[in-house]
Order: sequence, then C-alpha cells, then structure tokens
Amino acid sequence: MIRFYYHPTPNPAKIALFLEEAGLPYEAVPIDTSKGEQHAPAFRRINPNGKLPAIVDTDGPGGHEARVFDSTAILLYLAEKTGRFLGTDADRPELLSWLMFLGTGLGPFSGQAVHFQYAAPGGLDYAVNRYRREIERHYQVLNDHLEGRAFVVGENYTIADMSAWGWLDRAPRVMKGSDTPLAPWPNLVRFMNLVNARPAVARARALMATHTFKSEMDEQALRALYPSNFPA
Repeated sequence: MIRFYYHPTPNPAKIALFLEEAGLPYEAVPIDTSKGEQHAPAFRRINPNGKLPAIVDTDGPGGHEARVFDSTAILLYLAEKTGRFLGTDADRPELLSWLMFLGTGLGPFSGQAVHFQYAAPGGLDYAVNRYRREIERHYQVLNDHLEGRAFVVGENYTIADMSAWGWLDRAPRVMKGSDTPLAPWPNLVRFMNLVNARPAVARARALMATHTFKSEMDEQALRALYPSNFPA
C-alpha cells in the first residue's frame, strides 16, 4: 500500500497520475498547506522539508516501510518499483536529463511565476517579468525538443511525460491573463492533448477534487505557505 500525501497542486498531481496509470493500491491523505498541516511534526517525519507530495510505501525495500519525498524522486522510485514508465535502458540518460530539467527548471520557475503574480505585494514588476520570461524560455526548450516526437523521452509514455504534464496543465495560472497560454508553443499543445486523452488523467483530476481545501489567502494561509516571510 502506498500512502500518498497530497495537496491539489502540480507536483502532487504528477504522482496521482502515476498511481492511476500504474493501478497501484494507495491511500490518498490530504494535507492542507494553507492551514499549515505540512508543518505538523507527524508530517515532518515523512518530509523534513514540509512540502507536498510525499509517500510512504508500506512495502518498501526489504519489506520495510519507506518514505519518499520530492515529486521527481517519487516518480523514479515508483517507476523502478513497478518496472513501468521508465523507457528502455538506452533511454536512461535522456530520461534523467529531462526529469532534472523539469524538476529543477520548469517546476520551480513556474512556481515563482505564480507566487509573484498572485501572492506577492504589488509593484514587483521586475520579479514578474523575470519569472514569466524564464517560463517562456523553458516552454520553448521543451517545444523545440518535442518537434517530430510524441513523447519527451524515447518512443513511449514515461514518467518524464507525467512530470511535464503536471506544470504544463497549470499554464493558464502560470501565464496569468492568457486564455490560450500554450498557443505560441504548438508542440506543447499537441503533447498536452495527447496526455490529457489518457483515462488516468481524468481519474487523477477527480482525486485532486475529492477533498475541500482552504482557499482563502488570509494571514493564516500566508504564514503557513511562506513561513520564511514571518521570522520568529
């Protein structure tokens, strides 16, 4: 059994997609980050960094319970555990490279673009421009790579595609003010149409909507989400 700790945001969505694609038995455990539940000692024992997603595998290596945190680490762990969505041995160098590009580039820059457009005080035009332009650059890199190919790595659907889907699916929020944010990158549009047609995507989306999370961006939420802005 996999215990899957999640909040309905892009990085947990990647793991929900894998679990649904693989048909693994799992228990979804909602963690309301706007209420600060990610800082509770019980959760910090699972992820010391206090972020989502995280999993606990009750049948980890050697039959022992194992924790895994960070979406890229979880995708790799589950793919290796099941032997699925890893591509071929020859794909391994490209798989690792694109996973790191997505996990250290597209994801964090998308997150910062969201933060400075929705949560930060007004007047930070430089920061908004910086992260919006970097997202456009990342989109272009991935769009160019997808020219003439269906998937990010190799000839088949892999965890790299799941990772890309997580944040590309939130492009309307990342690229605030655009109704068709991926339109300048037609290969990304084609890629998202391909992934979104998979039945597991609908199931992953349904999971993300099964729990009601706090939505008010009040002082409690700000302190819970951005504790470094409120030093003791």
